[in-house]
Amino acid sequence: MNALGAKTLTTPADLADAGLVSAADLPAVTALSARYATAIPPNLVRLIATAGDAVARQFVPDKREFDSAPEERADPIGDHSHSPVKGLVHRYADRVLLMPTLACAVYCRFCFRRESVGAGALMQAELDAALDYIRATPAIWEVILTGGDPLVLSARRMGAIMDVLRDIAHVKIVRVHTRVPVALPERIDAALIDALKRSGKTVYVGIHCNHAAELTEDVVAACARLSDAGIPLLAQTVLLKGVNDTVADLENLFRALVAARVKPYYLHQLDYAPGTSHFRVPIAEGQALVTGLRGRVSGLAQPTYILDIPGGAGKVPVGAAYMSPEGDGGYIVRDPQGTAHAYPPRPGDDCSPV
Repeated sequence: MNALGAKTLTTPADLADAGLVSAADLPAVTALSARYATAIPPNLVRLIATAGDAVARQFVPDKREFDSAPEERADPIGDHSHSPVKGLVHRYADRVLLMPTLACAVYCRFCFRRESVGAGALMQAELDAALDYIRATPAIWEVILTGGDPLVLSARRMGAIMDVLRDIAHVKIVRVHTRVPVALPERIDAALIDALKRSGKTVYVGIHCNHAAELTEDVVAACARLSDAGIPLLAQTVLLKGVNDTVADLENLFRALVAARVKPYYLHQLDYAPGTSHFRVPIAEGQALVTGLRGRVSGLAQPTYILDIPGGAGKVPVGAAYMSPEGDGGYIVRDPQGTAHAYPPRPGDDCSPV
């Protein structure tokens, strides 16, 4: 039971009792539960009842998850090949992912780590080894706490991690990636906020949010508690079919985030995780959606449309291009309405494609 006095749904029977899974689908969901973790906390159960499919699709198991496409893979962004010690991914020279737990407050059905999330926290010796790696690697400027969801840890355990990071001089930035403000907004309390600030570093919190309906009054209040404590907030959104794949859905979401003092940071192209093809929006459609947003919402509400290259080569922007080279060394530039305009070169400029 959580602080709201209602149970987090974790079993097929829980889902059926809540009316989220039909009797016909129960055998398939039972089989899925043996492979992928399920948890839907009360805040999201109530939201599903009012917001419908845009929220339910993200968290309720679906028999289509058994359908794996040839391009899908268990480790779609190559975490394992960039993990020098357990619980840590070092893909870019200046930053690492530290995963102190693989447990989450809610499990997304499209998660790119769906083959591994659901387990508990690192053993203390494993966490110590990951922190020792950070301590011994001066190039690491930023530590990104992720998982799983680091904010499911107690304030005491989070504070202990921050205490260690405080004493590593070359670490300047600590970023926390989380679903907790959306899934368990009451968890964002004074004790947890104090723990986040104990490192003395610059701390950012990145909130995963995919639909404006998720920004309930309680969620906005949780975000306000973080902002009022001086912690800047970013948002990461995954582009999902049937959830947010219209210009209107994205516009409403990004406006609502900015109004809640959360800067839209990344709009992610869905990774090739197993059994997620029913969520996938083609990149060309994603580019058209991003183009449709340009001119409708301000720069504050414009995230970068990003692709994580399969296999672990890193993230690259994949937004639509607005400029194309002309034969005279100039460019043709298209405005948000699609109208073409000439952009002349300066004398001596070489604007030919490289």
